[in-house]
Amino acid sequence: MARGNETKVSEFILMSFSSLPVEIQSLLFMMFLIIYLVTLMGNSLIILVTLADSMLQSPMYFFLRNLSFLEIGFNLVIVPKMLGTLLARDTTISFLGCAIQMYFFFFFGVAECFLLATMAYDRYVAICNPLHYPVIMNQRACARLAALSWLPGFPVATVQTTWLFSFPFCGTNKVNHFFCDSPPVLRLVCANTALFEIYAIIGTILVVMTPCMLILCSYTRIAAAILKIPSATGKQKAFSTCSSHLLVVSLFYVSSSLTYFRPKSNNSPESKKVLSLSYTIVTPMLNPIIYSLRNNEVKNALSRTFRRAISLRNCVL
Repeated sequence: MARGNETKVSEFILMSFSSLPVEIQSLLFMMFLIIYLVTLMGNSLIILVTLADSMLQSPMYFFLRNLSFLEIGFNLVIVPKMLGTLLARDTTISFLGCAIQMYFFFFFGVAECFLLATMAYDRYVAICNPLHYPVIMNQRACARLAALSWLPGFPVATVQTTWLFSFPFCGTNKVNHFFCDSPPVLRLVCANTALFEIYAIIGTILVVMTPCMLILCSYTRIAAAILKIPSATGKQKAFSTCSSHLLVVSLFYVSSSLTYFRPKSNNSPESKKVLSLSYTIVTPMLNPIIYSLRNNEVKNALSRTFRRAISLRNCVL
């Protein structure tokens, strides 16, 4: 259906990595499939172990379960369709499918920003107020903080997705990306989008910078508290309790900032695809690895879980 120069779009075409040779796309498929499976298994294992092991029932591991659940959802929204474009060359995505993918991308992205800030607050209380930690971070408080971390994603995703997909689309329906992100879809709109772009920029800055400032405040106080600890062993032990989270935060914010806050002159579609891979695919895979390798409690819990599983298997056999 056409009206003047406007065309009612019923589907989009994800360009993904179609400019690359077929052989390269096949290699990318295998690599991304392995990363995807490792991500699902790693984050699922974190969830199961922190639920099953009685030694991992502290608030820190409660929030870690939330993060792992979030990373699984983030991957399920983006990666399966991307793998389909690489393997079956199925590059089409329906209008509604594109909107749903964008909605959940925003929802999980915003939730991760605030959840990382909540985890930083948890570390601040644990290190700066250790005697009051069980009272401040009780079960009810943790549930509220988790809910407050997930909540902002709903209005942000709803407003941005609904507003963007209410615009008329015309001309090409080719999205130069491997998923329906806002900037490449916005380029297909044939209407004045100045107000939306202002809202998107302000919204992105607020959503990214507000949690970032909370994280910086938490770690500034944590650093001051650690420096006051007289013994080197005490300092090392205190720092080790937050080093994994600090590394995860750095990976997430560096990759997302390079993607969305670079000058337009340096922000070609191809470079943005590469940078987007870092926070949509690589970071979710690294998070459970980081928490497993740098946290003795998680390593010990994994060992206990595997021993129990082997013992149960031997009893059954």
